[in-house]
Amino acid sequence: MRNKTIRVFLLIALLTTVSLYIALPKKISLNFKLFNQQVEQEIEIPPLDVTILGRRIQKDFELKKGLDIQGGIEVVLRADMGEIADEDRETAIESAREVILRRVDLFGINEPTVTTSKTTNEYRLLVDLPGVSDPNQALQLVGTTAQLDFRLQNPELATAEATSSAIAFFNQFEMTELTGKQLKRALVQFDPQTNEPVIALEFDEEGREIFAAITQENVGEVLAIFLDSYPLAMPRINTPILDGRAVMTGGFDLEGAKQTAIQLNAGALPIPIEIIEQRQLGASLGQEAVEKSVRAGLIGIGLVMVFMIMLYGWKGLIADLALIIYGVLTVAIYKVLGVTLTLPGIAGMLLTIGMAVDANILIFERMKEELRLGKAWKRAMELGFGRAWDSIKDANVATIMTALVLINPLDFNFLNTSGMVRGFGLTLLIGVLISLFTGVVVTRTFMRLFLRDTSYKKNMRSKSK
Repeated sequence: MRNKTIRVFLLIALLTTVSLYIALPKKISLNFKLFNQQVEQEIEIPPLDVTILGRRIQKDFELKKGLDIQGGIEVVLRADMGEIADEDRETAIESAREVILRRVDLFGINEPTVTTSKTTNEYRLLVDLPGVSDPNQALQLVGTTAQLDFRLQNPELATAEATSSAIAFFNQFEMTELTGKQLKRALVQFDPQTNEPVIALEFDEEGREIFAAITQENVGEVLAIFLDSYPLAMPRINTPILDGRAVMTGGFDLEGAKQTAIQLNAGALPIPIEIIEQRQLGASLGQEAVEKSVRAGLIGIGLVMVFMIMLYGWKGLIADLALIIYGVLTVAIYKVLGVTLTLPGIAGMLLTIGMAVDANILIFERMKEELRLGKAWKRAMELGFGRAWDSIKDANVATIMTALVLINPLDFNFLNTSGMVRGFGLTLLIGVLISLFTGVVVTRTFMRLFLRDTSYKKNMRSKSK
């Protein structure tokens, strides 16, 4: 039993160390006095840069901030599905979302969010653009329909690629009459010989004639596909294709093939987009207000920790250590999963801090009951954890179900679709799951290792005198 406990403790220590590295801000400023001299020091935490099994992994962990914290523009778009067949509407709205997300990513907007919403008769796109202050810029990014076109590479200009100039590279390709209007759809299929994913293209009657003429006259040449004037794929024409059905290969993995098909369909199924609402939001919390909120939260947590020590002694101190680990794990998971931190999200996080302590209180009170019944200390501890688990489990399962309703992962129309409410639900769900781990596994492991029967007996003798 003890060897197993030590192994669990080492895993917790490793997990906490890695999480602390992720959770720390990129820069830490220190300002203190040393021998009557004011010392100002800035420590910079390096980004992750390691090589594992010959593969280099680079990651710079950032804590995303929502519109209400850093400000920006929120845009609501309505997609006109009047010309789109019913069976193609889900693909069309998802394609539009991918195109808009790619546009804002390429423009360099920090942490954009693009979500879809569907009601009985209407499809909408909800776009959050943090840090954007120019409404015209937002309109340019999200208010136009995707444009797909096919361009032939001019062999005489192909050597211009050697100049490594973007302008020279794009000038190699010349427009054709083939556009996304003639592309009926793009589908992911599998090559029957290699079982690798490929992308099947199907053109309408007009597109079939244009595509046949292009492929007959340009065998061996590159027919590039551009979306919003950006190269999406550059397949080479191997044989003339007369039936309007082509297969594009190129060593795709399944996820890459799906994404490319979605982007192709964004041009194949052009959706007229109308901006129905646009709001410019200032940051609800400035930097000073954020710092004050953090300070208030730390004071609150400190008071809870003092209360736990005063009420439960060494057990309370162990619960406090588990609470610190809870905080480190929470921030690290926010950064790893890319959770956008909003004001409701902060509320959800603070709520789960109380729930994390609540689990320990249930366990410790149950231990007291077992000790009053004359159980040995070690036996009382194990029974306290085991019998308190039913109450902890029931309470947390109810909260998890509530969080899932708020998140609405399956996008049910009759449930919430608000981004901020979903953010609250997500932080609540993450916090509950982590609190279960720290409140039960971490606390139990620490108590098994660091608390002994003798310490408890000494306390009991001192109280009886």
